[in-house]
Amino acid sequence: MDRLIYTAMTGAKQILEQQATTSHNLANVSTTGFRAQLDTFRAVPVVGEGLPTRTFVVDSTVGTDFRAGPIQQTGRDLDVAIQGKGWMAVERADGTEGYTRGGSLKINENGVLQTQSGLNVLGDGGPITIPPDVHVTVAKDGTISSVQLGSKPGATTEIGRLKLVNPDELNLVRGDDGLFVTKDGEAPEVDATVNLVSGAVEGSNVNVVDAMVNMISLARQFELHMNLLKHAESNAAKATEFLALN
Repeated sequence: MDRLIYTAMTGAKQILEQQATTSHNLANVSTTGFRAQLDTFRAVPVVGEGLPTRTFVVDSTVGTDFRAGPIQQTGRDLDVAIQGKGWMAVERADGTEGYTRGGSLKINENGVLQTQSGLNVLGDGGPITIPPDVHVTVAKDGTISSVQLGSKPGATTEIGRLKLVNPDELNLVRGDDGLFVTKDGEAPEVDATVNLVSGAVEGSNVNVVDAMVNMISLARQFELHMNLLKHAESNAAKATEFLALN
């Protein structure tokens, strides 16, 4: 009896957590450069006295869906999309280096190039500062150039270069702030093979239809586990009646 309760109880708990993951993916379906989170169930034996026949369910995070999202043309000069594999380095709130594919950039009031969430975009030498009254363009290799407003075409000045990296996906883990970091804590080297598409952003790789189907499936599984607990309660009540008769 208790074996059924262990499985149904822990299964229902982990299904609720997977529902939260699916809801999080759906909430970020329009977030540029977002990577869907993947979860899976696994059974873990209960260690204790008696026969090792009891198991409970845990939600094991298997990682992230690193498939590329659709590239959407915007025509905005500060929008860049990474073509193929690769990441753009940004400065996290604690000063460490994080990686994102959200290429919708902006210039703050101090002239520092940032993401839309206010994180400094890193170049080869640190944060990138844009001088005032210039028109900015981003090349395929991440080189940022400027043209003085009102000047003749062709008079460009190189400001810096975005730090583009391509670490091993097995060495990447999602941080609490939504940015990716390396598991070993080592900053990867600049990868010259990472290319950008200027005037475009990469959309989320969340498939809305798959996520909705998964949410319905999880709801059905939760209902099944609740029914198992009701059956366990009913069986226990009938067993108590038999013991009382004896």
